[in-house]
Amino acid sequence: MSLCKHYLVSGHVQGVFFRACTQEEAHRLGLTGWVRNTPDGAVELLACGDAEPLHQLNAWLWKGPPSAKVIKVVSELVEDGIPPEDFTVR
Repeated sequence: MSLCKHYLVSGHVQGVFFRACTQEEAHRLGLTGWVRNTPDGAVELLACGDAEPLHQLNAWLWKGPPSAKVIKVVSELVEDGIPPEDFTVR
């Protein structure tokens, strides 16, 4: 069963390849969705797929790429909508 989760990652997460590395990790885990920077300095993403890969992505988001300093990850289940076909950087 495919699930979609919306994430908001806060800390020093922009300008450190966070979006590109998130896309690579999502592809590795077989997830679809998107990732983008927000005006307040956070990174927002939607990830869709099976529960275990989503759990693995959540754990990865708390670390991010080596130069990131993640202080908070907030996630919520998205109940409606059609999952994207790929994982893109916006």
